[in-house]
Amino acid sequence: MKIKDYIAGDRFLWALVLVLLLFSFLPVYSASTNLAYLGHGTGNTMKFLVKHFAHVIIGLFLLYAVHKIPYNYFKGLSILLLPIVVVLLIFTAVQGGTMGGANAARWITIPGVGVQFQTSTFAAVVLMVWVAKYLTSIKDKTITFKQSVLPLWVPVGVVLALVLPANFSTTALIFSMVLLLCFVGGYPKRYLAGILGIGVVALGLFVLTAKAFPGLFPNRVDTWVSRIASFSGEGDADTTYQVDKAKTAIAKGHIFGEGPGKSTSKHFLPQSSSDFIYAIIIEEFGLIGGVFVLMVYMLFLFRLVIIATKTETVFGRLLVIGVGFPIVFQALINMAVAVNLMPVTGQTLPFISSGGTSILMSCMAVGIVLSVSKQRQEVKEQNSPAEEEMNPLNVLSEAI
Repeated sequence: MKIKDYIAGDRFLWALVLVLLLFSFLPVYSASTNLAYLGHGTGNTMKFLVKHFAHVIIGLFLLYAVHKIPYNYFKGLSILLLPIVVVLLIFTAVQGGTMGGANAARWITIPGVGVQFQTSTFAAVVLMVWVAKYLTSIKDKTITFKQSVLPLWVPVGVVLALVLPANFSTTALIFSMVLLLCFVGGYPKRYLAGILGIGVVALGLFVLTAKAFPGLFPNRVDTWVSRIASFSGEGDADTTYQVDKAKTAIAKGHIFGEGPGKSTSKHFLPQSSSDFIYAIIIEEFGLIGGVFVLMVYMLFLFRLVIIATKTETVFGRLLVIGVGFPIVFQALINMAVAVNLMPVTGQTLPFISSGGTSILMSCMAVGIVLSVSKQRQEVKEQNSPAEEEMNPLNVLSEAI
């Protein structure tokens, strides 16, 4: 038996994911030297490599398991999981947490194993499936805005409101993807402009509330302001530190790079194995390595478009766009931040950055996409036996 006998769906997409995951070991292992000495560490980088290996293996197992599920089942699963997601987000927000003096209530610790899990990433996948389910249900129907408030915008608003205080960039990404999915899914265009306006007003009210009652969201808005200031070059040395170190790493890369593991900026660049790993990739593998990673994500997007275009059902098409496109957009945001085209956001590079939640949720999303492409292949194979029998090449091969 060959490996291809055990997997289904778009094999090119499988290959792209495997390329990214295998490549990730080089920059993650190299950049982990920064983490190995934090908190009086001994400098042992092997444990970070083993940890990343475990995340990749579990992610691949999750991808395989999810892609075996018929994609129509995700409609029911979204109904079951959305209330759980809301409870997890509330628990995450209530337990609090700070990082560098700023509110960073993004993770919960799984009891018994001590593993941290970022609930907003899981919430994003579940919410996109929910939105795809709703848009499928209103296909060819004329609805009013009032009719869509409770089944669509209330769940979206609740999730976004719970994610926003600790993670603005993820909130903005989810909101953008929901609007894109609604646009593609045929939701009345005249309502989307109103929803966008409501979102801007809600953000403004949050900022005003955070400023008026700083104890509710410690330093969160100040963090956003400092990141924008560092992007514009108006911040002080502390706020521009990450950006400056990332620029230094990129400048050292030139065309061919310093070589795998030979980055020196990783010792000074915070989050070098996650948020700024693309800068380390360019330093070690040069412009060629940076372009290679970008092209893999572009091929990933190309395959998503192909799968969505060839999918015959509305739900399958929306599912591919809803859970697949955010992976590419997140990758582009991460790379744009690294090369100083955007303010610092805290978004990881999917499949490459260290971090269990990012890898697991990205693999789960790809598993859903592969489930859609798998079912299409099965239908095609069932409908084509007669055509295959009449194929002259098949007749010739049997005669030989």
